[in-house]
Amino acid sequence: MENGIILFDGVCNFCNSSINFVIRHDKRGLFRFAPLQSATADQLSVQYHFSVTTMESFILVQHGQVYTKSTAALRVVRWLPFPWKLGYVFIIIPPFIRNSIYSWIARNRYRWFGKKAACMIPTAEIRSRFLG
Repeated sequence: MENGIILFDGVCNFCNSSINFVIRHDKRGLFRFAPLQSATADQLSVQYHFSVTTMESFILVQHGQVYTKSTAALRVVRWLPFPWKLGYVFIIIPPFIRNSIYSWIARNRYRWFGKKAACMIPTAEIRSRFLG
């Protein structure tokens, strides 16, 4: 059963590390992935009416709904195995507080973690989990 499509900044080192973390711990293969710079992200943005131009958001498309920023990240950890799913407890923090912290990290991610010249190329073992 697929649980959602995660859209991420494909040239961001921090974002790529986060996606690799999800892949490592999502043993059931619930999530699929696509860079925000992909045709898949463009198609989903038209279908679900969101913008991929800012590249400052982690986006989860799940069961016909679009979640962004901290809410998207927390909804993903909710489906990971113990102990990672415990992170979902932070959903009780009001979104304006969570997203303020999220946006601060997003604004500084290239400076702190670096940036790739091009999107990551998935290895053969995980290629089937990536879209477009």
